[in-house]
Amino acid sequence: MELLQSLLLALNGVIGIPSLSLLSWAIYYDLSRSEIPPGFDSPLKLRGLHCLTIMAFTAGKCLELLGICRQVAVIRFLMNFWNPRVDPSLSAKDLLFDGVPVRVYQPKTPSAGPRKGFMFFHGGAGMIGSIAFYEDVCSKIAKETDSVVVSVGYGLGPENPYPNQYVECLRALVYFMRNVADYHVDSSRIIVGGDSCGANFATRLCQLLVDRKDLPKVHAQLLIYPALQGMDFNLPSYQQNSQVPMLFRQMVSHYTCLFLNKNTSLANDVLEGCHVPEHVRLKYQKWVNGDLIPEEFKVRGYKPQDPKICKFKPKVYEEMKQLLELTFSPLFAEDAVICKLPQTYLLTCEFDVLRDDGLLYKKRLEDNGVSVKWVHLANGFHAVAVCFGYGYLSFPVADQIAESVVEFVKSL
Repeated sequence: MELLQSLLLALNGVIGIPSLSLLSWAIYYDLSRSEIPPGFDSPLKLRGLHCLTIMAFTAGKCLELLGICRQVAVIRFLMNFWNPRVDPSLSAKDLLFDGVPVRVYQPKTPSAGPRKGFMFFHGGAGMIGSIAFYEDVCSKIAKETDSVVVSVGYGLGPENPYPNQYVECLRALVYFMRNVADYHVDSSRIIVGGDSCGANFATRLCQLLVDRKDLPKVHAQLLIYPALQGMDFNLPSYQQNSQVPMLFRQMVSHYTCLFLNKNTSLANDVLEGCHVPEHVRLKYQKWVNGDLIPEEFKVRGYKPQDPKICKFKPKVYEEMKQLLELTFSPLFAEDAVICKLPQTYLLTCEFDVLRDDGLLYKKRLEDNGVSVKWVHLANGFHAVAVCFGYGYLSFPVADQIAESVVEFVKSL
């Protein structure tokens, strides 16, 4: 018994002291670096969630520096501890669509006719996230809209190099569209969507398919706080929400570099626009410009950046020019493509650095005659949708997003 007690005390010292240190660091980092906007309805819960995230990322970075494993591998491992059960009223099958892992959710009860089909691409900067982590969201949509939901498990970077994520998502989508009858889905009611980088994938794929004659037309696109451009990181939302959890302005450029397999030392230059040649800036400023953001979204402060301050660096451009290509920046698609896009659900969050990407795309869609169902959450922050169904770590806003998505899908 004494030996067992000694072992337990030793184990507690090995695990407890590092955990306490991590927690102390996370609390310090959160209180000193992050800003919770006035009026946010759950500040303590957001700080708590942010501290847990900081602990996970810090532990991952320490292990990476020690040469044990990559930081993203640690984050994925910890995320896998959440393993929700599929709703018993649903069938959930893990399949391969043209070699791409997917999970197909559909109600067990027979349907009078073909159902709607919804292909969903999860967020996570292209490096984290999984089918399992989004199970609650996808299950709710399938159950409450009587739809077939296909959640795509595209390969994550950096092991699966950019732009393979887009290639795999496109393969899965094309396979689904060609085989909808096998899943009792109506080919005229296919919805494509996702959140964050997953919404970026969905946006670009819908653009690529507008002129495909060999496939059914996408019936609707559903975009939850999408990331849509890599040119201007000084838009009002980037300035106002630069230190709001869960996505700091600095993190956007840092993880963009990782996603593109570039050196993270380029992150600050990207934030300052050193990767953008003058001719590119002039070409796209008609679509990406703080002046295009409605005034009501500037009341928390915004200082327009003088383009003359930006010092173009050719070497940075050569390294990061993929940021300005249509694959990464679908906001730059021509009007001839935008006008052919399907009806759109677009959700933005006030306390999200990516808010203005969504607002700018909303304007482009509406200017080109595309019907847009826009939902803006005054208490929303980036990545909140994934908190749906996560017990204490969930937020009322996450429930609002889930209900809003269900309502839109039902209406189609």
